[in-house]
Amino acid sequence: MSKAVFEGLIFDLGDTPVASSQVGADATYVVVEDGFAYHVDAHRVDEQVMARFAGQVQENRDLIGEGMMKMLGKDDLFTKVSVDRALKNFSQQAAKIYETGIPQETRAYLGMLGFRIIIDRHGDVQRIDMPTQASDEEG
Repeated sequence: MSKAVFEGLIFDLGDTPVASSQVGADATYVVVEDGFAYHVDAHRVDEQVMARFAGQVQENRDLIGEGMMKMLGKDDLFTKVSVDRALKNFSQQAAKIYETGIPQETRAYLGMLGFRIIIDRHGDVQRIDMPTQASDEEG
């Protein structure tokens, strides 16, 4: 049985939350438009989101690596190699998310921070709203 990885974080073009449901063994996101419920394959939507994440991780690998090392409070060669390896293998690690899903508490927290995935009735991701961190100058 498949899971809707981003359940609770999906919205339609009208900014209405999209429900998820099971159709047989398949998870779907249910986009309601003009009174008709379109069941779109959740895995297809989730793959689009993960592909965008993977692209962003690869584009910003050095910056993300530095941030992770600062967050860990370590600046040694072994930590750098571990972080670089994890970022390099992001797509493989992301595949595990399809099996385990994202914990409900984590999804709720992401939603509170403003993380949203906007899809159309065909299941095409139109945009991803990501929370932004305020810079030190703004605070």
